Amino acid sequence: MASTADSTKGADGVTSRMDGHVAVITLDRPHRRNALNYRAYDQLEAAFRAASEDPQVRSVVVTGADPAFCSGDDVGEIMAGPKAVSAAPAARPTVTPAAIAALECAKPVIAAVNGAAVGWGMELALFADIRIASEKAKFAELFVKRGLPCDVGGFYRLPAIVGPAKAAELLFTGDVIDAAEALRIGLVSEVVAHAELMPRAMALAARIAANPPLAVQRLKAGLNMTAYGDPREIGAWAMGAIRELMRTEDHREGVASFLEKRPPVFKGR
Repeated sequence: MASTADSTKGADGVTSRMDGHVAVITLDRPHRRNALNYRAYDQLEAAFRAASEDPQVRSVVVTGADPAFCSGDDVGEIMAGPKAVSAAPAARPTVTPAAIAALECAKPVIAAVNGAAVGWGMELALFADIRIASEKAKFAELFVKRGLPCDVGGFYRLPAIVGPAKAAELLFTGDVIDAAEALRIGLVSEVVAHAELMPRAMALAARIAANPPLAVQRLKAGLNMTAYGDPREIGAWAMGAIRELMRTEDHREGVASFLEKRPPVFKGR
C-alpha cells in the first residue's frame, strides 16, 4: 500500500492511498459513473488484497469519485463487449475475485456511499462492515432487470442486514431506494450531508484504527462467522446461476433493452 503522501492510480480505474492507518480505495471512472470493466475489477481486487495484507493498514474506506459510488458492471464491456461471449459462461471464475477479496479483507471496511450504488455497486456496499450514505445515495439490486441473479453480496449479506422479506423485495423487483429508505430498513447506519460524507467516514475509520489492530481483526472475523456464513460456497452457487442465466434470451433482452434505452420484453426463456 502506498505511503501517506502517495497515491496509486490505474488510469480510468481504481485509486488507492493511505491516510495514517486508513486505506482509502476509490472507484475512479466518473465518466462511466464508476461502472466496473474488467481492468477495474482486477484493480479493485488488488486494492483489497493489498489493504488486507499491509500491517500498516488498520481500517479501509471504499468510495466512488462523484457523482456515483458504483453503477455496477460496465454493461457495454462486461455483458455486450467482445469479451462477453468468451468470458461467459465457462471462462468465468467460480467466485467473483473482487468480491472475495473485499469479503475476506481482514481489516474493517467502511463504505462511504456518495451516490448511486446499483447492481454490483450495491454488492460492493454490502461487502463493507459499515455503510454510511450521503443524502444523494441510491441503492438497487438491478440484476433481475438484466435477467440475472445477484452476486454473493445479495445472497450472503443482504438478508442478514435488512431481513429476508425486504431482501426478497429488493432482489425480485430491482427497485431503487433512496438514502432515507436505506436508513429506515437498516441497510446503512447513517445518512449525512454530501459534503460531510468523507470526513465522517474517515473520522470513524480513524477511531477504529486507533484501537489494537489484532483485537479489531478478531472482532471482525467473529462477527462474520456468527452473522453470515461461508462466502465462497454461496459465491460459487451464485456464479453457477449467473453462468446458467447468461445463456438465456431474457438476459440478452435485458442487456439489449438497457443499451437501446427501451422497455424490455421478457419471455421466460
